[in-house]
Amino acid sequence: MSLKAPLRLVTSLIAGAALVLLVLWVDPAAILAALSHVSALHVVAGLALVQAQIILSALRWRFTAARLGQPMSRGAAIGEYYVASAVNQLVPGGMAGDVLRAWRVAEMDAGGFRRAARAVVYERLSGQIAFLALCLAGLPLWPLLPAHGLAVESHLLLAAGLAVALALAAALLLRRFAGLRAELARVFLQGGAGLVQGGLSLVVVGAYVALFLLCADAVGAPLPPEGALTIVPLTLAAMLIPTGLGGWGTREAAAAALWPLAGLASAEGISASLLYGALALAGALPGLVVLAVNRQRRSLTHGARRRMSAATSTPKE
Repeated sequence: MSLKAPLRLVTSLIAGAALVLLVLWVDPAAILAALSHVSALHVVAGLALVQAQIILSALRWRFTAARLGQPMSRGAAIGEYYVASAVNQLVPGGMAGDVLRAWRVAEMDAGGFRRAARAVVYERLSGQIAFLALCLAGLPLWPLLPAHGLAVESHLLLAAGLAVALALAAALLLRRFAGLRAELARVFLQGGAGLVQGGLSLVVVGAYVALFLLCADAVGAPLPPEGALTIVPLTLAAMLIPTGLGGWGTREAAAAALWPLAGLASAEGISASLLYGALALAGALPGLVVLAVNRQRRSLTHGARRRMSAATSTPKE
């Protein structure tokens, strides 16, 4: 554990340096020119999409936790998800906010940290399943991209390889969670849970894709329709690499490599990715306000208890 914090700091610095070098290597002037096209309407719409992502994800988490016997109010779930989103954006590794979310909720729940952590893991797993479904849905559309260079045979071979890899990953996951089948069924299948999990997760993933499409349009480089199921999901997948802050660096590198497949410049992809990161960060910042308010309330409550304790322990004359 003592090595994790320095390692995350080092990887964040490397990712940040790589981002700077990438911008300088591609074309800083072109990136600035693309960002100059961004309008206030794009910013407002983008921030609204980020709020939808956070709120719907919080409702998915609340549903998941309730399935594990950990009820929480709608307001508490949304507030804690804002806090976690802000921390994930500001702390290296991209997972600190989720750990904090489980720890803070565990303080209010009799089930302790283990149950709270499982609720967080399952909630994130629900989103990853939807994201995987989106990637699979876009697999047949790659040859339709304007500058796609793979032949049909190569595309089929790539699809077959991906299918085998996914099958192996699914088998490993089933083996890993073999002892939790009853719990997984309760969270994802029983009593209409599949519809709730699937519906919320698909809408959340769709909001992520919509935000990237909005950013592409904002910088004057709109993606073709097939880009929503091909280029954007793969660019977002780069954010899953646990380096940097909020996916900065890896996301821009993926955008620079993938945008030319749509007949667009790498600089335009980087510009869209930078705007995406800025909107995601700004949209999550209310979480810091929630954290500050909660801390102030705890401080006031603790002070009141101390004063009450002092008053009751003072001997009467």
